[in-house]
Amino acid sequence: MNIKVSGLRSGLNYNDQLNPITGGFIEDIERKLGDRLVMSDIADYDCDLKLIFVQSGGSENLFLQNFDKLKEPFYLLTNGSNNSLAASLEIMTYVTGMGGNGEILHGDVDYIAGRIRTLALTNQLKKKLSETVFGVLGKPSDWLIASVPSYDDVAKKLGISFKDISLEEVKQEFQKTLMVNKDLLSGPFDDSEKTKALRTYGALKTIADRYGLSGFTIRCFDLLEPLATTGCVGLALLNDEGVTAACEGDIAALISMHIVRLLTGQASFQANPSRISPADNTAVLAHCTIPLHMTKDLRLDSHFESGTGVAIKGFLKEEDVTIFRLSADLKRFFVSDGTIIKNLDEPDLCRTQILVKFKEDVSDILRKPCGNHHIVFYGHHADDIRCVMKALLTEES
Repeated sequence: MNIKVSGLRSGLNYNDQLNPITGGFIEDIERKLGDRLVMSDIADYDCDLKLIFVQSGGSENLFLQNFDKLKEPFYLLTNGSNNSLAASLEIMTYVTGMGGNGEILHGDVDYIAGRIRTLALTNQLKKKLSETVFGVLGKPSDWLIASVPSYDDVAKKLGISFKDISLEEVKQEFQKTLMVNKDLLSGPFDDSEKTKALRTYGALKTIADRYGLSGFTIRCFDLLEPLATTGCVGLALLNDEGVTAACEGDIAALISMHIVRLLTGQASFQANPSRISPADNTAVLAHCTIPLHMTKDLRLDSHFESGTGVAIKGFLKEEDVTIFRLSADLKRFFVSDGTIIKNLDEPDLCRTQILVKFKEDVSDILRKPCGNHHIVFYGHHADDIRCVMKALLTEES
């Protein structure tokens, strides 16, 4: 994270202890944060988060003198010594009275470092989302009756823009894609089926490049008849390559997957909750595609619902994971840390199948669902996701 700090200190304050106290305060925050706070010019906003360090009382007029160089929201950092909190309260009252917004970062080091981390991650995410362009190839599948947000709402709240792209364009690119790299898809399976799957990958990659897409979702079931194959392999490979790719035209799942990528750098597994057991707080999650690098082993199979084409039966590492889903109205989300207990091999489920133990109450998904597809990725990140999403979704648009 790139966090910059500019100081305000009254010339009336001659306390010799001021610099050692404030210097130690900054060092304590840096240790807890695991990151540096870079001192910078007051007009320097080339960063993820800009802090105004109010170091002493009597700094109020200095704030006014520099007001034209500052940008909202104003984050005032203070340790409370040398009347710095008193000055911060006066400054923030002035700001809110003028219709502005900001926050005083004050308390113990754990609290302050936690707020700085959340604010920096949120600002970082907002900037990256504002640069995001998603493609919707075809339209959302008919059964996704609660997973289609308004483009305008998403643009207003998150800054994401969309491009609607016809499935006819996918079909045309499929017909043009004749040469494929078979090394991208190893493992025993019918060669002609693998070739069609890789041609679909090539078509989707061409379209993503053509429109400069950060990610896309595709009405993949509508490929089954005209192309006699699925998008499962294409989605898996593109997710590996850094293009966030979601199934079935699920826009809410696509947004959730991309937030995961931007916050953690990880691709993720879009899965159906197939069974939920409140008694032992577990769920079975399954789907027919997964980023290949998430698997410790895999085999190729046909698509579950149709028996067509090539699907991925991935075996995941039995490790800690996070499960996340944003609602289409952008007002709610579900997130929980968890652990993969085991991989399953059941004939009546999509090909990649995992049993996951949740930390949060899994019955929340039954009582207050945010939609079908849930996003699974490695590591315990629920606290960061929770803090950032609360900040992002509760901000005034």
